[in-house]
Amino acid sequence: MTRYPKAGKGSQWKVKELAAIPAEWKGDTISDGGGLSGEIRTRQNGSVSIRFKYGFRWQGKTVWHQCGTYPDTGIAEIRAERDKARQQVAEGINPTDAKKAAKIQAAAAIAATIAEAERQAAENLTVTDLFEAWLIDGVQREDGNAELRRSFTKDVLPVIGKKMIRELSKQDLLAVLRTAKKRGLNRTLVILNNDMRQMLRWAEKHKPWRGLMSDGNPADLMTPKVLDDLKLLDADYNEVRERTLSPAEVRELRDIFAKLESDYDALPEGQKYSGIRPVNKRVQCAIWICLSTLCRIGELLMSEWQHIDLEAGTWFIPAANTKGRHRKRKDNKVTLSPFARRQFEMLYKLTGTTPYVFPNAKGDGHVCTKTVSKLVGDRQCRFKNRSKPLSGRQHNDTLMLAGGANGEWTPHDLRRTGSTMMQSLGVVPDIIDLCQGHAIEAPKVRGAYQHYDYTAEKAEAWRQLGERIEALLTADNILEFRRA
Repeated sequence: MTRYPKAGKGSQWKVKELAAIPAEWKGDTISDGGGLSGEIRTRQNGSVSIRFKYGFRWQGKTVWHQCGTYPDTGIAEIRAERDKARQQVAEGINPTDAKKAAKIQAAAAIAATIAEAERQAAENLTVTDLFEAWLIDGVQREDGNAELRRSFTKDVLPVIGKKMIRELSKQDLLAVLRTAKKRGLNRTLVILNNDMRQMLRWAEKHKPWRGLMSDGNPADLMTPKVLDDLKLLDADYNEVRERTLSPAEVRELRDIFAKLESDYDALPEGQKYSGIRPVNKRVQCAIWICLSTLCRIGELLMSEWQHIDLEAGTWFIPAANTKGRHRKRKDNKVTLSPFARRQFEMLYKLTGTTPYVFPNAKGDGHVCTKTVSKLVGDRQCRFKNRSKPLSGRQHNDTLMLAGGANGEWTPHDLRRTGSTMMQSLGVVPDIIDLCQGHAIEAPKVRGAYQHYDYTAEKAEAWRQLGERIEALLTADNILEFRRA
């Protein structure tokens, strides 16, 4: 049924009339004149709405153009839409098609605006943005990238974190290294340079980063030769560490352990708190095990009692605890010399009730793999560029050897020292490599057919090394040891 305003057919409905339309008229049509009509509807809450449309002839057919729904859209606005449509029809334009086209154009404009914003955002990506993306998709180190995050947060991001990748230059990378150089840490500087180069090489191969490096990768210019030419590294710095402990230094180390214990025991009760504490027995055992087995300190500190058979005199090092690329790691089984076995026996008395040989304070895991290295380094403070002692840490030179003439020593140097001792005993290099847990590169055919593990030869090498260390530590003096 078509309904008309009180003024009659062809007239427009007044606002008061529209507001008075009852819900009982649902489904009826009202005529507003000028080709505009509205279908009466009711909503769930019982209120009335009117959907207006304009009818016109197009290509021989009656076509409807939607003008809006009252009262969501005011009647004046609805009539204005009808007038616009009527004008478009007069101009030969289908208003419905024009409305669709306008929507498409508006959507396209929005999409273009978003795309431009994304392009600008991509162009303005910073070193910090790259670093976060690299940590997620580009690198996965054993510690979950914790050390990378620590070092970049400390040394890299404060200097160039806000720098846009498209503007990053060699000078920016040098600024990072020069800032680190002020702390006098050559090794840290080399590691930072290597890590920045690794990150930028990854960026060079992945979107959107590679598009931002159109002028080239600045890391390509940061070669070790550049560091030398710019004198960023100390003249006497050697990236390949060669420090070994001499026989005299090994004996001195033994004597230092003993003297620290006797000096501390001799202190009156009231002075022990402020006195220099002796080196922890666990740390002493760790040092002698590293020297006598050629193990890495991290492998030792992660070890579990389930992998150590004191009766058989063996220590199994699972591949997961070794160093190297994941797929090239191999298990290593150490045959303990009597000397090395005694160190583990002493440790067993201290920690044998726990799963780990070196348990953490909570007893639910092993200590940090850097624990012993830090303890040893803290007692050689003259080689550290520290303005003040670290809280809760030692700060003295009690473990300095040979008066510091040969430089600082680390637990890893004991691995090198033990290997050198083996070499002096006539052990062939391949066996030394196997004792260290190194994989010996062999042609594929040989690797596929030859699987002998040299257990007996390795056991003999460890035995000889243990005897040499024992002789060194028990001889009355170095001359007596050398004659032996």
